[in-house]
Amino acid sequence: MADDDAPAAEQYFAEQPHARSVRIERRFLYRGELLSFVVDSGIFASHGLDPGTALLIENLSLRRTDRVLDLGCGWGAVGVAAAKSATEGRVLLTDVNRRAARLARENLEKNRVRNAEVRVGSLFEPIEGEVFDVIATNPPFHAGRELVLRFLSEAPTHLVPGGRLLLVGKGSQGIRFYQGWLEEHWPGPVAVLGRGSGYRVLEARRRGAGLVR
Repeated sequence: MADDDAPAAEQYFAEQPHARSVRIERRFLYRGELLSFVVDSGIFASHGLDPGTALLIENLSLRRTDRVLDLGCGWGAVGVAAAKSATEGRVLLTDVNRRAARLARENLEKNRVRNAEVRVGSLFEPIEGEVFDVIATNPPFHAGRELVLRFLSEAPTHLVPGGRLLLVGKGSQGIRFYQGWLEEHWPGPVAVLGRGSGYRVLEARRRGAGLVR
């Protein structure tokens, strides 16, 4: 994902953003640990943790052994938090933006994370054939409804039975439309985990492992 003020094409599809690099450091507290990050221009939330991602992290309930995908990782806030929770699991962070991927790798090192890795690519291209217990994302809504629906359609094949998709969005991004789409098309139950600042976090579980709809 990419910078909030850049054109949509720059935001979500540029492997190499044109914005001049302006690096700054940000910190936030997660479960009693102060995490430190470098952020930069040309990527999503270039000035620090945005309220949607903060709400997603707040609702990121994981088991120690979970395998987690942070899709569209930006500078890695969700992925680092996930790795701190799933200490005996594995976290994979992906982003099409190479500047974001470099920052995410740097931030994994900065926070002494050893159970995670970063890959570059669009949507599920970097993890073809792999499955996860949890996929967490702040989707590229501004890239258009077609792309977001493609992501939602493909997500179940990358979840284990009983696995969960967690996504965050706000009303102006069409989150209620996507919630309705999930309730109609997703192979399992859909719930709202949290709300705040106009955002909501949705949880869509893949049917299986005792789940019945």
